[in-house]
Amino acid sequence: MALSSKTTGETQIITVDATRIDAAMAIQFKDDMRTQTANGAGRIILDLSAVEFIDSSGLGAIVASMKQLGNGRRLELAGLQPVVAKVFRLTRMDTVFKLHPNLDDALASELE
Repeated sequence: MALSSKTTGETQIITVDATRIDAAMAIQFKDDMRTQTANGAGRIILDLSAVEFIDSSGLGAIVASMKQLGNGRRLELAGLQPVVAKVFRLTRMDTVFKLHPNLDDALASELE
């Protein structure tokens, strides 16, 4: 799974450099997220702007990644394409995650 990461202040930004998060890559995604988030940043923004498709396994992998962060750390999502955003709405995961239209909005929301 192609993930890249950078840290800005107290926020870690993890970018998914793939067009799909599906059953074929869900386990690798979870493992890579665990590795990327091991440094302990309190706020993590997952930039999904390149992701055009997500299935239930991919959704489950994102939920599992959030759970493995533990208490006091949060996972926010940014840049959901319309098809991906629809999956989050239909499964009501939009009530679990804080969703941002894009990465710039997500970073700006920290300042509010």
